[in-house]
Amino acid sequence: MNELLPDWRVTALQRLTGGTKKGVYRLRLDDGRTVILYLWAESENYWPVAETVPDDPFTDASGAQLFVTNRAVLAAAGVRVSEVLLARPDLALVEDAGGETLEALMERDPVAAAGPLAELGRALRRMHTTFGAEWGMPAAKPVQTRPPEEMILDRALSLLGKVAAREKRIAAARARLEDRLRAMRAAIAPRREYALVHGELGADHVLVTAGGEPVLIDIEGVTYFDVEWEHAFLQLRFGDAYGELDPVDLDPARLEFYRFAQVIGLIEGPLRIADTDFPDRQWMLDLAEWNIRKALTE
Repeated sequence: MNELLPDWRVTALQRLTGGTKKGVYRLRLDDGRTVILYLWAESENYWPVAETVPDDPFTDASGAQLFVTNRAVLAAAGVRVSEVLLARPDLALVEDAGGETLEALMERDPVAAAGPLAELGRALRRMHTTFGAEWGMPAAKPVQTRPPEEMILDRALSLLGKVAAREKRIAAARARLEDRLRAMRAAIAPRREYALVHGELGADHVLVTAGGEPVLIDIEGVTYFDVEWEHAFLQLRFGDAYGELDPVDLDPARLEFYRFAQVIGLIEGPLRIADTDFPDRQWMLDLAEWNIRKALTE
């Protein structure tokens, strides 16, 4: 490790769990401080390369450049993110903002979690009222040729086809599911308003500092997009606590379409990573099964 960081004297290293696209390590330095190392390397990425629509900003969003760019964008929007101490093309050294996630705190002490949860809601409101001229990654400065809901439709249909090729229940229902996706897309009224979204924000992607501040992590997928995409995922991950986030106004038709498209993605993605040497393969298979049943019964 001292070869990677010659200017930092590392005395201990602890690998942290949870990352699927990068390695996450807590380093103890000779002065007693701890810092977090993010390492982007092929050996740290469990995800096989995915074929997707060319303008998809979410699939395979990874890398130090995206992290540093998105961190600056979030900070400018008034969102608490980890301070960057060192950045290189394949790694970033950042402050150790806290050892407990908001998810763990909500399970351990819901009363103590109420303050950070409310502050997260305020941070999300700042994000979701920060707008870009076009949808897509801040680093890309995209010029888009179609609305985001059209991209999501093509993406969902593509993912559905991949799932149908390996799952008989989905194959039998494929035509019905495709019709439903197209009908939901057709019900959406045109709109051009693209807010800053995290892309995959659960309470496990929020650290809580010793002072109770929520700190967003895993920010490589940050993009300008329809805010309903974010809220479909927030509703899924926060469950009964979602209302505590005090969401902005949402378009119900757009929200429902994105929610169902995410169900399809939460079948394909877990099945794809379960084909690798990911250490918790059964968890991914269980997640895929949960969403298969959801897609077939709704």
